[in-house]
Amino acid sequence: MVAGIEHCVYCFDVLVANFEGRDHAQPNFEDDHYPLFVTWNIINHGNTRLRGCIGNFEALPLHSGLKEYAITSAFHDRRFSPITIRELATLQCSVSLLTNFEDATDYLDWELGVHGIWIEFQDENNRRKTATYLPEVAEDQGWTKVEAIDSLLRKSGFTGRITDRVRQRIILTRYQSAKHGITYDEYLKYTVQNGSKATTEKSAKIKDGKKKKKRLSKTEPILGDGFDIDEIY
Repeated sequence: MVAGIEHCVYCFDVLVANFEGRDHAQPNFEDDHYPLFVTWNIINHGNTRLRGCIGNFEALPLHSGLKEYAITSAFHDRRFSPITIRELATLQCSVSLLTNFEDATDYLDWELGVHGIWIEFQDENNRRKTATYLPEVAEDQGWTKVEAIDSLLRKSGFTGRITDRVRQRIILTRYQSAKHGITYDEYLKYTVQNGSKATTEKSAKIKDGKKKKKRLSKTEPILGDGFDIDEIY
């Protein structure tokens, strides 16, 4: 299956319904099983900033899995404060459905821009460490394979000196993903064309209210374009 606009619209509606205190729209796609991730970004003045990204490598039913992780990544990513209703108009939602999991022969046995990578290893105290990057992360950051691996080691919580001996201890799983993303404006447009009138009117009011607040607030900070590299996805 290819991730599509309907998956992202569903995640958006789950979030918006949570804010509005209503039931979300029913999904209009098959309830297939996939490992999945839901990513929320803020887009402001052409800059993109990660706002939450959580998923699961277990194959989950898409209806319940996307619903769960739309909320979990929006409100319970420990790296960020919960997303607020004031941020809706600047949100982008991406859904990644993970496929083609393969055991790699070593830590370099994967292709930039094609594979996501999951690493597992034991540190010097025999504690198990794990971390993952989705397929687009290393290429987006302009990393080499080694730079991506070293960043993952830090992301996993490893604080020691990174040497090739440490890298050689890594057990790496590579995978691919089908990804689709939409903005809040695209969600509204889809809802106008296919959704309920009540949902559209409420969501439009949220957007209008956001715009009015922006005109009145001259001191509102502008989001930067910098990522904390160890915490992307």
